[in-house]
This record gives sequence, structure tokens and C-alpha cells, in this order.
Amino acid sequence: MAVNFVTVDRETPDRFPASVHEYLPEDHLARFVVEIVDQLDLSQLVAAYAGTGSRPYHPAMLVALLFYGYATGVFSSRKLALATHNSIAFRDICANTHPPTTAPSPTFRGLRAVQGEWTLVCLGWNLKRLFALKG
Repeated sequence: MAVNFVTVDRETPDRFPASVHEYLPEDHLARFVVEIVDQLDLSQLVAAYAGTGSRPYHPAMLVALLFYGYATGVFSSRKLALATHNSIAFRDICANTHPPTTAPSPTFRGLRAVQGEWTLVCLGWNLKRLFALKG
């Protein structure tokens, strides 16, 4: 008896959404981290870039990459770099770019500048969510 298998054609175009962003549900942690980081004042981190060498990755993307990595248990720069290739959430945070293992280092050193602000934004977000749940 012949089995009728599903056809597997790896050359079929348009199998995927146009944007990696479309893969994540609206309430995904990666989207939350990006939303919170977008509210932070990263001007000190931006000003710290010298403007020499190759074009740097934006500090907001690197901060979101680090925070999401920490939230999901990915701490090493090598694993973060690998995750930008293997994880849809990390790919979304990095807008489908792949920073090298050395890219987050300057941002990591500058995180103390936004530590207090990050805490306040998260607290504010949690309070809004709490009030929304309580009605």
C-alpha cells in the first residue's frame, strides 16, 4: 500500500512572514523588553560611542539583547550571539541582524547609567498592569 506523504519543498518561496516580528505573539517577553528599553534614556550610552571603526550597533538594541538574555538565562556573549541566529525572539530583538560576541561589551559596561531608570520604568509598567487587572 502506497503512503501519501506531505510534499516537502525547501525551495518554495514565501513560506515565512515578511517580518520576524510577526512570529512573536503580542504578549511575548521579547516585545515587552523592547518596549521598556525604548522608554529608557540611553543618551549617555549613545554619547559614549567614539564614531571610529565599523558602524556600531545601536545601544537600545544591545541593551534589549542583554536584558532579554538575562531574563531567559542566556548570560555569555557567545550564547547571545548564537541565539541571534537560532531564536526567533532574539532575532526579533536584533531586527534580524547578528552582532558579534564583542558588540554588547561596551553597552554592558554602561548599563549602570540606566539601572535606576530601568527599575522605575518596570515598576511603572507593573503598576499599570496591576491596576488593569484589578479593574
